[in-house]
Amino acid sequence: MTHVSKLPSLRRREFLKRASAVSIAGTAAPWALQLATIGEAAAAAAPTDYKAIVCLFMYGGNDYGNTVIPYDATNHQAYANIRQALTIPRDQLAATALTPSLALPDGRQLALAPTMNRLKPVFDAGRLAVMLNIGPLMQPTTLAQYKAGNVPLPPKLFSHNDQSSLWQSSRPEGATSGWGGRVADQFLASNGNATFSCINVSGNAVFMSGGQAVQYQMSSGGAVAINGANRSLFGSAACAEALRGMITGERQHWMEQELNRVTARSVNAQGTITTALSTSTLQTPFETNGNGLAAQLQTVARLIGARASLGVKRQVYFVSIGGFDLHDNLMSQQPVLLGNVGSAMASFDAALVELGVAQNVTTFTASDFGRTLSSNGDGSDHGWGSHHFVMGGAVKGGRFYGTAPTVAVSGPDDVGQGRLLPTTSVDQLAATLALWMGVPAADLPGILPGIVNFTQKDLGLFAA
Repeated sequence: MTHVSKLPSLRRREFLKRASAVSIAGTAAPWALQLATIGEAAAAAAPTDYKAIVCLFMYGGNDYGNTVIPYDATNHQAYANIRQALTIPRDQLAATALTPSLALPDGRQLALAPTMNRLKPVFDAGRLAVMLNIGPLMQPTTLAQYKAGNVPLPPKLFSHNDQSSLWQSSRPEGATSGWGGRVADQFLASNGNATFSCINVSGNAVFMSGGQAVQYQMSSGGAVAINGANRSLFGSAACAEALRGMITGERQHWMEQELNRVTARSVNAQGTITTALSTSTLQTPFETNGNGLAAQLQTVARLIGARASLGVKRQVYFVSIGGFDLHDNLMSQQPVLLGNVGSAMASFDAALVELGVAQNVTTFTASDFGRTLSSNGDGSDHGWGSHHFVMGGAVKGGRFYGTAPTVAVSGPDDVGQGRLLPTTSVDQLAATLALWMGVPAADLPGILPGIVNFTQKDLGLFAA
């Protein structure tokens, strides 16, 4: 096999590319191969400040109808007539009714789900915006075009896997990179330690994988260590040292050498993360008991607090919460889930204010899809467009973005059963966030190929 060690550099580079792809797909040992390749160049100018975006993904397809709810009497009655047993009574919405800085037309009023009450002060303070009727689109699409089938549509509408992939990557299931990772690609050369450009605190997500950027996977409890390599093994420090030598030492065969280099980087990264977290403290309380999302965001806040020791100027984070596929038990389960989201986001906002970086971090929510406005009796079914949140000190919050849909089944925004035809594209939100991070406008099509189909590429979420 000696001829293998003499493979040309092109073959070696292909191996590294494939090794990176293996890590993107996810493994039982996230330390292995996840640090395989780091980019050599960035198109964006080297930043002098710090910025981060945080994707909060709600897996399962969150029900928009009971998240941002019609509050004015006319539209609440229309909502109640459609939702029937899924209706949240109007008197329960008074405490979360929103008063935006720019009123909606025709006297429209909206309220947050009652259990998201902790987000109302963030909205009132101007650090939270509500995105109305957003979802994946190939190009701006009218209901007439949808019905005629004469425009390209997102593939496999209403499918969990495909629509989740479209939200995260702008491509259907099977995509190997996401737009968060592709944004990070632009800044790898600017980060002193490119390993920490993309940090996933909830497992693995295509959103975080770039052409060159590789997500660093960890848990809310900290970095995932290689057992036996960082502590006594079989009661012997010598055994642990021998293991470290075996898995990180120099090798003759190029494949073994590269694997050991990746492992050594993982060992070093685990040490860096552990040290960073040990020196980063917060006074802001997070209600983590029974709320894994809060624990994830608490860890993200602590990592942001330790950004200098991590050697980063631009970062992308990913956190998630599951359980939103509520065909049944929607009225008992969604309020708990939304309460966890609202509590976690509010604490995260407060922590960023405490750290003095609220202006530097933008958090946005996402989900597979919205759901039907019509009730199936005990829940709602798969839909398309939905309402989402964008939060941060740099956000022009306290207002709504996009177009409020008509509260009706078989209305002008409905493709069936109250499934919303999006009026704002995920690509437009992604482009807006990329521009805020410092990506040159000319480079947007490389990150979001479909953005060329939209005239408005910047939604105006941030002050110029």
